[in-house]
Amino acid sequence: MSAVRHFLDIDDFDTVTLKGIIAHAHEMKAERKSDLAPLLPGAVLAMIFEKPSTRTRVSFEVAIHELGGKAVVLNPNEMQLGRGETIADTAKVLSRYVDAIMLRTGPHETLLELAENADVPVINGLTGRTHPCQIMADIMTYEEQKGSIEGATIAWVGDANNVAASWIHAAARFGFTLKIAAPKEYPPADEFVAFAKSENADVIVTEDPEEAAKDADCIVTDVWVSMGDADADQRKKLLRPYQVNAALMEKAKSDAIFMHCLPAHRDDEVTAEVIDGPRSVVWDEAENRLHAQKAILAWCLESKSKQLGD
Repeated sequence: MSAVRHFLDIDDFDTVTLKGIIAHAHEMKAERKSDLAPLLPGAVLAMIFEKPSTRTRVSFEVAIHELGGKAVVLNPNEMQLGRGETIADTAKVLSRYVDAIMLRTGPHETLLELAENADVPVINGLTGRTHPCQIMADIMTYEEQKGSIEGATIAWVGDANNVAASWIHAAARFGFTLKIAAPKEYPPADEFVAFAKSENADVIVTEDPEEAAKDADCIVTDVWVSMGDADADQRKKLLRPYQVNAALMEKAKSDAIFMHCLPAHRDDEVTAEVIDGPRSVVWDEAENRLHAQKAILAWCLESKSKQLGD
């Protein structure tokens, strides 16, 4: 039996594999309206949501549908998991029913325990630590707009959260410069800074948003207050200087683009002028969650696809 192919974090993979997944995403996007036979007919994806979702929920469900399969949507309140059944037992049971599991949760340890005990691929749909599927879609979007991301300069402005953490992983694997501007209260976690150093990744951390934005090819941000944050007023006060507005975009290259994983709060982390303006690619970015995740599912279930093709 071949090893199970999980998709947990970008740093788990080599550059060739990651580029191959994104290349496949581009191909499937181009072929979306064609009459090609689906890659994964009959495949079943279990999707467990411990956190609310719009893009992750819809994009994964449509992805497995377009690949020829079906999704089973679960939340802990509807499962024995919400009544004390262990993650390990849940993983073992689901492995007998489905071909893959996508989990959107808070504790990263939940994801790791699920993957450790599952006999089918487990995909990280978001944890409090990282959000790799989002960054795969972001890189796909950058490539559509500006070509190869290798050698580019990406500026992250705001809380150095789980999305920023996956950008750090990506900087090491895809060979771009990442400049993170965050207040000292919300810096990247030490483990990600140490990872960047160990990989000789070009990751620069500053408290100055203008320094990060200077000559950037792309500026990225995220909400100031995430699900579960109890200190909303304090966060907004500290992050106000990190708003992405027209003045900050002017510090970047003249053809720089703007990204945001959404949902967005206009006139908090980004002004309406920027997110709804001509340099914004947030809607392409959101669409590409579908295509990137189709490619991730195809990679995770490649052995099943080959069996179906025999």
